Amino acid sequence: MLDRIRASLPSLAPAEQRVGQLVLADPRAFANLPVSELADRSHVSKPTVVRFCRSMGYDGLSDFKLKLAGTVSEGVPFIHRSVDVDDKTSDVVVKVIDNTVSAFLKYRNNASTAAIDKAVAVLAATYKTGKRIEFIGAGNSGIVALDAQHKFFRLGVNTVAYSDGHMQVMSASLMGPGDCMVIISNSGRTRDLMDACDIARKNGATTIVITTSGSPLALAGHIHLAADHPEGYDRYSPMVSRLLHLMIVDILATCVALRIGGNRLQPMLKEMKNNLRNKRYA
Repeated sequence: MLDRIRASLPSLAPAEQRVGQLVLADPRAFANLPVSELADRSHVSKPTVVRFCRSMGYDGLSDFKLKLAGTVSEGVPFIHRSVDVDDKTSDVVVKVIDNTVSAFLKYRNNASTAAIDKAVAVLAATYKTGKRIEFIGAGNSGIVALDAQHKFFRLGVNTVAYSDGHMQVMSASLMGPGDCMVIISNSGRTRDLMDACDIARKNGATTIVITTSGSPLALAGHIHLAADHPEGYDRYSPMVSRLLHLMIVDILATCVALRIGGNRLQPMLKEMKNNLRNKRYA
């Protein structure tokens, strides 16, 4: 991204060149400063800052800054390095957070909205027809499956979640046309999850898989939501993939909520929050 900006400078207007030079001089600061500060530092107007971003092929300043932040994160020294036993607490904080932010920005830039739209349409249709929605996962992905059940339950969508392999296979055996199974896995190679996916498909259920691209599970599901973040297997590796899976579940839950009727959900969520608040001690 920075190389492209550098190569494009000669073809830009003088005012836009000054904005580009500010980006190249300190990309991290540019990604975090408000438009008024960027305009002042470049000695240009605020619309000129926006024009520069659009001349570089982005939708506007917000889109440009988000992509720039991803570029900067990919280039910082701690990205993709595991935590070391000699690290100070400050090093650990930076490494864990930077790895997580980098994974989120990479997903944001590469996510397939078409696949997400398909998954949301299936989940909403399954809910509206009163069919079954199930979330399954193993290990850390089992925790994500339980969180997904909680999020959808808050929307008034009845779901179940299983992390036990035997329960997953038995449950898949009871599914049929119109039902939906969401399978969450970092590796995409867990035998129990593969078996459950195959059984659910044979019984006519729709399978949505949240896993890494190119894995057996990614190829087996009807709809694949790519979550590409390889985890190291050293003892200090941060569990970034689980956070990435949780974010994808948040996206699905929010989109389904809008699809099945946001106006109905607002008063229901408000009543739920008030009832929970009333159970707390003063």
